[in-house]
Amino acid sequence: MDYFKYKNGRLYAESVAVDDICEKVGTPVYIYSKATFLDHLHKIQKAYSSIPTTICYSVKACGNINILKFMAQNGSGFDIVSAGELYRVKQACADTSKVVFAGVGKTDQEIIQAIDAGIGYFNIESEEELQNLISIASSVKPDQKPKAALRVNPDVDPKTHTYTTTGKKESKFGVDIERARKVFAQFGKNNAVDLCAIHVHLGSAGKTVEPYIEALHKTNALIDQLRKDGFTIEALDLGGGYGADYETSTAPSPDDYARQIVPLIKDKGLKLILEPGASIAANTAILVTKVLYRKVGGEKKFVIVDAAMNDLIRPPLYGSFHFIWPANVDEKFVPEKRDSKLRLDGTEKVDVVGPICEGSDFFAKDRELPPVKRNDYLSIFTAGAYGFTMASNYNARTRPPEVLVDGDSFTVIRKRETYQDLIAQEKQPD
Repeated sequence: MDYFKYKNGRLYAESVAVDDICEKVGTPVYIYSKATFLDHLHKIQKAYSSIPTTICYSVKACGNINILKFMAQNGSGFDIVSAGELYRVKQACADTSKVVFAGVGKTDQEIIQAIDAGIGYFNIESEEELQNLISIASSVKPDQKPKAALRVNPDVDPKTHTYTTTGKKESKFGVDIERARKVFAQFGKNNAVDLCAIHVHLGSAGKTVEPYIEALHKTNALIDQLRKDGFTIEALDLGGGYGADYETSTAPSPDDYARQIVPLIKDKGLKLILEPGASIAANTAILVTKVLYRKVGGEKKFVIVDAAMNDLIRPPLYGSFHFIWPANVDEKFVPEKRDSKLRLDGTEKVDVVGPICEGSDFFAKDRELPPVKRNDYLSIFTAGAYGFTMASNYNARTRPPEVLVDGDSFTVIRKRETYQDLIAQEKQPD
């Protein structure tokens, strides 16, 4: 569920009309719904409330500190992959003991900063990384004993895009599940790092529960064996990748996941950690763009807009679907659901493209849309996850502002960049 709805043909974010925001702030613009963020977080918290669970929202999905702050105030922990994200979390006044630090290439300085911050767990991706963490913890931080979770690859394929599949043996992430016992045998009894948890992450944008259940059976067997070997395993981090509704009702709900996951964990004496990103953030935002021109090329019709791949790169990078619809339509065009095959009487097939000098600069190809004209607003839905966080300044374009809607009011939580911002780090003293 999200809080972007049409009323009398006019799109609203909660109780604020989208076109009102655009008239005051300009386009392109990311518009977030606070109610949607909290609704998704609270549903996950409730679904797993019968067992000890820490929800660590994935900062890389959408990391504005104003958003992180109200997420922390509502009980969320955080999944980070860099010291920069740790800095964001600290600026949001979050509880750093509810932070997990993943990523295959943590630098020494990042490790030291994370130990100093008192994070909950390091998610260990390789033997050499674990050796380095032990070395740093014993020599640089001997008075502290950080906790670590070994990331294992259960060799389960979630059937997602090849770039976002991370749980196969061939992945750069984690260690093969067969090698996990050897890693514990070699490093599990060291005196500097408490290796006491297992981490699994299958990938992003999963659409079914079954891969998680398959992975859980394998990791449960591993945990049982490690305990027999004399190691204490206190926590299981099942990562993220849980599906989001890019199209209406196409992903399992938190209850759907928990209904099958919880029974496999509840009697294991484990704390559960989850790292949801897109499943919380995706439907919290729309990217609104203005129509600049229409064009006919051969048999194709093009709608050229003022947003571009630098603002939202997912369609050209992953081939991702984002539902696109005008912010203001005749009521006969109000969509009942967001569907890649949606076609209504009077729609036309167009490519929605941006102004960047790349053939890959598109948001949709051969998409059915109601007729639009110059200066109309188009809303690109489900843009909250990996939208602004992957934005760039390619073609010397300024990144768009971020706007947070809360009920009947909105706040600019990140200003639109200026041309001065583009060169601020490049100017030399006279």
